[in-house]
Amino acid sequence: MDQPVTAGTDRPEAETTLVAKAYGVLRKAIVRGELLPGDKLKIDVLQKQHAISSSPLREALNRLTAEGLVTSEGNRGFRVAPISLDDLADIVNLRIVLERQAVEASIADGGDDWEAGVVAAFYRLEREEKRIFEEQAALNEEWSQRHRDFHMAIMSGGRSKRLINMVANLFDQAERYRRLSAVYRKGPKNKSNEHKRLMDAVLSRDPVLAAERLREHVEKTAQNVVNAMKAKQAEAEPAE
Repeated sequence: MDQPVTAGTDRPEAETTLVAKAYGVLRKAIVRGELLPGDKLKIDVLQKQHAISSSPLREALNRLTAEGLVTSEGNRGFRVAPISLDDLADIVNLRIVLERQAVEASIADGGDDWEAGVVAAFYRLEREEKRIFEEQAALNEEWSQRHRDFHMAIMSGGRSKRLINMVANLFDQAERYRRLSAVYRKGPKNKSNEHKRLMDAVLSRDPVLAAERLREHVEKTAQNVVNAMKAKQAEAEPAE
């Protein structure tokens, strides 16, 4: 996702680079579930782990707070944002609204290069999905990246960079839920047909159909996450 730009700053290039590094490292760890919901993000610990001074770390954490991936507790520091069914529903509802706008804009403005990018992203995703399905893997880093690339390729044809960035941020917030719930699945979810139907609707330049298939796909994925979260809750409850 494009990094936000602050107008009129005189920050030295080296410090800007450190902020970007801290932001990228922490964001990736949160989205991937390496840092779990509620984990304390202690500045002194992060300094030692990543060899980055406190100032860039604090700015990176403030950016992540603005994105909803981190919570600020004032003088008590920062924590990884918690997860909940209500928060997931909020993310899903916003995704449906914004992704509808993004896919409509892509269909209206995207040219041949955009279409080729969608096809290429689907091809790479399908190949990886077939491989991990054969291996019965529930979670795979390469698939996760290709899955994101496919969805972003669909949204990339429009002219509004802000809209694309907002969609990307919400996708990553939903991805955090998907990854955290994946460990409760018995095996991989073969979604190649869903993605193929979505690609076909997009390439047919039918904005209504494309938006509807996007909505179905997002809601179905979210329901799988809800089922996994409820299974986890039931597992944690003491037997009567």
